[in-house]
Amino acid sequence: MKYLNSATIGVTNGSQVLFSDFSNDGPMWTGTGPREMRQAVSFPEAFTADPTVTVSISMWDVAQETALRADICAENISRWGFDLVFRTWSDTRVARVRADWMAIGPVMSEDDWDVDG
Repeated sequence: MKYLNSATIGVTNGSQVLFSDFSNDGPMWTGTGPREMRQAVSFPEAFTADPTVTVSISMWDVAQETALRADICAENISRWGFDLVFRTWSDTRVARVRADWMAIGPVMSEDDWDVDG
C-alpha cells in the first residue's frame, strides 16, 4: 500500500496512440515472436514523489485469425513521467493500439515552501 502524506493530491491523465502498424507493415502487424512498443510519457508538472500510474487499452485493432495476446503496463515511473509499454508475442497480429493512463500522487500546495528553488 502506498500512503500519501500530502494534503494536496494531483491527478493527471492522457491517451496515447502507441502505433498504427497496419498502415506501414510495421512489426506488430507483420512480425512474429516477442515484440514491444515503448513510449515515454511526461507529466504536465512533476509530482513531489513517484505517483501511482494505471494504464489500460482504450482501442485496439487486431487480426481475427490469430489468438489475442497482449500485455500493457507502466514502467520506469518517476515524479516526471513513465514509459508506456505494450507487448505481444507468438503469431498475434496487432494493427494499432491506443492506451489511456492516469497518475495519482502528491503535489506541491500553495502552503508548501520550496527552499531549493
